[in-house]
Amino acid sequence: MREVTFEITENAPIAANVYRMRLCGDARDITRPGQFVNLRLEGFFLRRPISVCDRCEDALTLIYKTIGRGTEKMSRMAAGERINVLTGLGNGYDVSLSGERPLLIGGGAGVPPLYMLAKELIKQNKKVRVVIGFNSACDVFYENELADLGCEVFVTTVDGSYGKRGFVTDALPSDYTYFYSCGPEPMLKSVYKATVTSGEFSFEERMGCGFGACMGCTCMTLTGCKRICKDGPVLKKEEILWQI
Repeated sequence: MREVTFEITENAPIAANVYRMRLCGDARDITRPGQFVNLRLEGFFLRRPISVCDRCEDALTLIYKTIGRGTEKMSRMAAGERINVLTGLGNGYDVSLSGERPLLIGGGAGVPPLYMLAKELIKQNKKVRVVIGFNSACDVFYENELADLGCEVFVTTVDGSYGKRGFVTDALPSDYTYFYSCGPEPMLKSVYKATVTSGEFSFEERMGCGFGACMGCTCMTLTGCKRICKDGPVLKKEEILWQI
């Protein structure tokens, strides 16, 4: 974990209430897909945790949804502004477990980290399929970007206005070797019940500090409570204890 100042090079809407922010700066501490950063916003006590969509050594791409005053303020930041970032947070996905036909499952704001994950898996010549779910057609983003990487992409919408009507669990293929998922907890619980292989879940959680000091974000596992920000945000299917 390091504190780094980045410069915003782009901050633009890509779907309903969804923005893509590109940052220029030292991004070397992001080494695995599924890691996140914590942004300091002027006027707010707590930082905002945002998953990393993509990165290179000197740039980050973040995608976020405006759901409160903090992210609404982020959406008004302009290119050229500078932002303080805690970088290199979280454990990330384990790409070594994917097998030959990994399945990526994302819902809404849980889609962005799957992009960097898909890039890593495609580099390993894996046959990657992606199922992404949204409420409506106006919410859909990154379908084309994932397809351009070489993924087979399936889209679901709750209202049926685009892709397959229903939830991500209504579009899961049957022949995959391992799965990776990210999204709201109700979706993750449904994926937990619907999947037939081992896999990994990345949790979206409110965080106080973002690096394990406050114990404010925890999940019960077979080995006790784990901190989503420090021990996660990625946990393996077999270790999670849920009342389902």
